[in-house]
Amino acid sequence: MRASDVGIEIGTGEAGPHNAITDVEGVRVGYSTIVHGEGELTVGQGPVRTGVTVVLPHGGRPSTEPVFAGYHRLNGFGELTGLEWLHESGMLSSPIALTNTDSVGVVRDTLIRRETRIPGRMPIMLPVVGETWDGILNDISGQHVTAEHVHAAHDDARGGPIAEGNVGGGTGTQCYGFKGGTGTASRVVELGERRFTIGVLVQANHGDRKHFEVNGVPIGHVLTKKDVPFPRMSEITRVPPPGTGSVLAVVATDAPLLPHQLNRLAQRAGLGIAKFGARGDNYSGDLMIAFSTAAHGMPDQGPGARTAVGLQVEMLALEYFDTLFGAVIEATAEAILNAMLQAETMTGRDGLTVHALDGERLAGILDRYGRRRFSLR
Repeated sequence: MRASDVGIEIGTGEAGPHNAITDVEGVRVGYSTIVHGEGELTVGQGPVRTGVTVVLPHGGRPSTEPVFAGYHRLNGFGELTGLEWLHESGMLSSPIALTNTDSVGVVRDTLIRRETRIPGRMPIMLPVVGETWDGILNDISGQHVTAEHVHAAHDDARGGPIAEGNVGGGTGTQCYGFKGGTGTASRVVELGERRFTIGVLVQANHGDRKHFEVNGVPIGHVLTKKDVPFPRMSEITRVPPPGTGSVLAVVATDAPLLPHQLNRLAQRAGLGIAKFGARGDNYSGDLMIAFSTAAHGMPDQGPGARTAVGLQVEMLALEYFDTLFGAVIEATAEAILNAMLQAETMTGRDGLTVHALDGERLAGILDRYGRRRFSLR
């Protein structure tokens, strides 16, 4: 179930028709989920609990139809490839893929091969690939993601309602000591006489249980490890400290924003992550990327493209940004909660189990504080 299914409101904004990143016209999401094996960890054999998520900014080819983009680093204990060129050019010219820490290479390489072997294309691409560490449940060192999984996720990309929870790159994640996963949400805003959509997709693998709160209610102090156990971390050779993990956020919008403005949107996704108590812990890779589809249709900006000397683009006026900021914060927070509530309890390597957060139970706790629905009190 999602937060809205049990009447939990995060903020006061209006959600899009699917309450998903795909509410931004043209944006598509695909998954490849890899789950097999049980019992004791044997590196290279399993158990395997991982996958790949691919986000496509529009129905065309990003390498020849780039869009403006920006990014933000809340804490840098992680990886998001391709950021140097994104920062330099202000453009996203590849799919965005999310996976586990040890599979970034194969995902990146596969996206390069997929693009550069098309006849007539320049043999160069700098893909954007992000990661979170799923080694609590997954044989991460076994590097089980293959090129076939990357192609499958890319080919699966679609609009409309999308799966959440234990899917794609979020398959083996944990969040605040509960089962994490992939989640999404959206907001629709009115700016003057125009309406724009902001959608967010997260891969949530972060947070310390004792800091977890929803709508100001200290859930981590109510649902302690006695109520919902943590994984038996002592069975892992080196125990990660609480809060270790990562969270990736992809922000999409159809509002006409330039790269420096999209940096600001990506930054506000960090405030959405913080709404539930995350602090950007030292060993957490908390990275955000934002793109706008408004300028989709820009000519190819690659080497030898013979683009016109001048390009005309639209830019949103600054006075409307506070509304956008609020929408990003709300959608990011709700996407994280959807990732947790849509996830299911999972047992992985060495019999370690990460328990899901029950939506009805969470709603009941919020009711005790009068906080199931957002209030300005």
